[in-house]
Amino acid sequence: MLRKFSNSRTLSDNIKLGSLTAFSAGMVNVVSVMLFFAFTSNVTGHYAVLAEEIAKGNWYQAGVVAAWIMLFFLGGFTSNCIIIHFNKNYTYLSHAVPVILEILCLLIVGTYVQFYYAETLLETEWLVGLMLYAMGIQNGLTASISNSAVKTTHLTGLTTDLGMLFSMFTKKEYRQNPQLRGKLKIQLSIMVSYLSGGITAGYIYMTIAYNVFYIVCLFLLIVIGYDYYKLKYYELVNRRELKSKKDYYRYVEVKNKKKILEKA
Repeated sequence: MLRKFSNSRTLSDNIKLGSLTAFSAGMVNVVSVMLFFAFTSNVTGHYAVLAEEIAKGNWYQAGVVAAWIMLFFLGGFTSNCIIIHFNKNYTYLSHAVPVILEILCLLIVGTYVQFYYAETLLETEWLVGLMLYAMGIQNGLTASISNSAVKTTHLTGLTTDLGMLFSMFTKKEYRQNPQLRGKLKIQLSIMVSYLSGGITAGYIYMTIAYNVFYIVCLFLLIVIGYDYYKLKYYELVNRRELKSKKDYYRYVEVKNKKKILEKA
């Protein structure tokens, strides 16, 4: 999922990436709504709220919402900046670091809510901002490494794309197009995973409250760990194959030398 970049990624890579990250985004968004009464996996609604607050002259509220939007923007900026500067030599690491940053943000939110949260407005504003930054990181990561094929923190554009795809599939020529079929699989997997993550988070929150943040962090750690395991596994397989080839060529070389000596 995290080991490959842009055009080198397969359909399976993007489906796995989209499904797992959309699941975590759905969890985060539902928890933030239940705990802070604010959406944190996208900023579409925040733009409308910003316009409303400016129109009403509520400058403090407008400033807070503008800061939230900027934090989501900075999350995407941070994620892509890490990828483009370190991707050439450290592909897996450059893709894993944004996920680690996301985990740290969510861990800070979960820990603060557990031990220090007094439910004041200022605390809520900062915590929502931190969660928006984390979701910006995730959305920037998935979009960057998949060449914008995967965006998992909001479903507005995805729902529009699905409507367009289904309309195209009313014609046989489009139904048989492998690229469009692949795109449909990615988008359906993201939609189902996001919804599943939200439902799961809702049930967990009603059982263990704020501890759901730790569940999300654990889930993201499993994603990183799984990809690291696959990376090391393929490295080991490649080393063994290379060693086998070297041993074979050495054997052939020795055999040829013996034949030359026998003829002499």
